[in-house]
Amino acid sequence: MKKWLLALLTLALVAGCNAETEESNGNDGQQEQTELTEVTMVLDWTPNTNHTGLYVAQEKGYFEEQGLDVEIVLPGESGASQVVASGQADFGIGAQEGITEARVQDIPIVSIGAIIQHNTSGFAAPADRGITSPADFEGKTYGGWGAPVEQAVIDSLMKQEDANVDEVEIVNMGNSDFFTAVERGDIDFAWIYYAWTGVEAELRDMELDMLYLTDYTDKLDYYTPVIITNEDKIAEDPDTVKAFMAAVSKGYQYAIDNPAEAADILTAAVPDLDAELVKASQEWLSPKYQDDAEQWGIQTEEVWENYASWMYDNGLLEEELDVENAFTNEFLPE
Repeated sequence: MKKWLLALLTLALVAGCNAETEESNGNDGQQEQTELTEVTMVLDWTPNTNHTGLYVAQEKGYFEEQGLDVEIVLPGESGASQVVASGQADFGIGAQEGITEARVQDIPIVSIGAIIQHNTSGFAAPADRGITSPADFEGKTYGGWGAPVEQAVIDSLMKQEDANVDEVEIVNMGNSDFFTAVERGDIDFAWIYYAWTGVEAELRDMELDMLYLTDYTDKLDYYTPVIITNEDKIAEDPDTVKAFMAAVSKGYQYAIDNPAEAADILTAAVPDLDAELVKASQEWLSPKYQDDAEQWGIQTEEVWENYASWMYDNGLLEEELDVENAFTNEFLPE
């Protein structure tokens, strides 16, 4: 009887040990399967509705589905392009203008997806300033950020109406926002993205005259903003680039289909944002992410060539851009 009990206890002990071993092995396997690749995504500015698809992809688990653990960070003083070019961040937010300048200077960043299909920026002025065409810029004060491209764009538009850019006072607004600057009378007009500043003007009941760049020339219908990475990342880790873009594409598609819900996700992730502005901005911008393109994120050689030639013709580039290596659609989902 004692021998029988001893044998039974021994079998139970062995079975328990085997089960524990199998459970341990199973957990180890599970840990290996759920191990995520850490990725850093640096923004171009403070979070706004240009970035909604990223926050949706994070909240909805789209990054995790692709095996990624993505950290979204704000840009430092050096800006997103330099951080991405140096490999300190895997991905970033840029603009076609900046990438074009960088590529000509042999900085190896590449655009891998257009966040907004057409340029939604333009020159805005309170209606009481009487600026309804580029010719009306004469005698007015423009507030900008001190980049050579600003005067070149203003000049390009004014020339179409035989107006003279030398008659425009161009000042640097510094840290002043658009509303503070125009209300104080420091400036008469500025270059804005309507999806944010324009929509905020609507919420403030400020009537704006808005002159979109795309109303005057196709050459200024460039991609802004875009998602960027660097050449080394593409060459050495294309699977991560593909996985990242698969998740991001899904995030922006969700924002296209569900603007109100996407706005809630953004404000939950960044509570300091004005929820009313985010919701109104998202409603305005969501249809413009893809617009008339066959899918979100797609870029064309024509758009890149048009803007690069405009920059070159206006003395903003020392040499012509090698368009073929500046962007790619290969990492967008099929």
